[in-house]
Amino acid sequence: MKQTRLISSEEVREQSEYMQKVRSFWGGRELYVYIETFGCQQNEADSERLCGMAVEMGYTPTTDPAEADLILINTCAVREHAELKALSITGQFKHLKEKKPSLQIGICGCMVSQEHRKEDVRRKYPYVNFLFGTSMLWRFPQILWEAMHAKRRTFHLDTGDPGNIAEGLPVRRAPGHKAWVSIMYGCNNFCTYCVVPYVRGRERSRQPACILEEVRTLAAEGYREITLLGQNVNSYGKDLAAEGERYDFADLLSDICKIPGDFQIRFMTSHPKDASEKLIDVMAREPKIAKAFHLPLQSGSDNILRAMNRVYNREHYLHLIDYMREKMPDIAITTDIIVGFPGETEEDFEDTLDMLRRVGYDNIYSFLYSPRKGTPAAEMTPVPQAIKSARFQRLLDTQYEIAARKVAGLVGTLQTVLVEGRSKTDVTRLTGRTEQNRLVHFEGDDALIGREAVIRITRAEPHALFGELE
Repeated sequence: MKQTRLISSEEVREQSEYMQKVRSFWGGRELYVYIETFGCQQNEADSERLCGMAVEMGYTPTTDPAEADLILINTCAVREHAELKALSITGQFKHLKEKKPSLQIGICGCMVSQEHRKEDVRRKYPYVNFLFGTSMLWRFPQILWEAMHAKRRTFHLDTGDPGNIAEGLPVRRAPGHKAWVSIMYGCNNFCTYCVVPYVRGRERSRQPACILEEVRTLAAEGYREITLLGQNVNSYGKDLAAEGERYDFADLLSDICKIPGDFQIRFMTSHPKDASEKLIDVMAREPKIAKAFHLPLQSGSDNILRAMNRVYNREHYLHLIDYMREKMPDIAITTDIIVGFPGETEEDFEDTLDMLRRVGYDNIYSFLYSPRKGTPAAEMTPVPQAIKSARFQRLLDTQYEIAARKVAGLVGTLQTVLVEGRSKTDVTRLTGRTEQNRLVHFEGDDALIGREAVIRITRAEPHALFGELE
């Protein structure tokens, strides 16, 4: 396996020099940065690093793009809808550039790691100053400086060697009690429907010492929930293995749990082919690890799983579920489902519904299959849209019934909740999540935000619980 290249401290220091160049370029002028992020939690974590570097360059974060002197659009490529939405947002910033010619607009992330999207931006969005792919994130200060200083558009696709990791970059996290920690990047799985290996590169793991130090710092700063991120966290450490015993994800979790502090650990995303009984044993043993597991199924049909190149079958998946529930009877299990993958028959879809009933998921994240250019599945015979849509609704109806039954038994129970803030749908209520990641709404004072509260559940809906402070 190709080894990960750690960006040298000299290279990182060079970027610090570019940060100072950008800061000096504006001569102390008050500057603002606006960052729009699409996609997964890994993109959110990337945006926190982009924001950290922007702050070092003299920019203050703003939630108003009209106020900004620098706009960054951090894009996703998992589904076409996300790409089109990012491009639509970019189009809306054209008038801001017309009003403020000095405004710098950059697009980064997974979408622009694709050659055809880079060309789309070059031709259709002439007011975009620069773009760069996922492996170039650490070079953002240099890219911005070159675009400003040369006063010309710059386009940076990923280099031919995307297997790198940069440590020591500044991070500006959103206010609150939650933190993302990326433990690895990239993917080696090459599911036939997915562009991630093409836009994020091969799997590469951060050194354990760097991760542990970051978590140790976050715990000392009072973060209550720390989520470990990777395209497939269960593959962590494979590229670091030398001769002798391998240090894997379960080992990393064990070491994180030894760090002093009142915090909880979550992680995503897991791939069933690499999920191990050792990992489940660590989860069951360690009270700091939330008893919640997101295990993407994608399809309940062995035929479709083979066509997807998922490298597991129903039997293996169900064994993992049974082992989890044996070790942690109260564990919450969620999943991803793709409806209408090319070649999916009615029998294949019924197999998926059967898996929903057999597993009894607490929640599912379901998607209609979206062809991605350059992937093998894009060349396969599609399922008609009407059939996909009808199956999608049947899937939602089935899961709604399952979830309603599961939460009905929670009425009257006491639930410990980590309070997140005001509800987005009802500002008179606070909202928080249980260890099993169930959403709970209740009335309370803002002083509870970031703290744990005990709530008696008075009403249960499939996607949310309602209760009162004890």
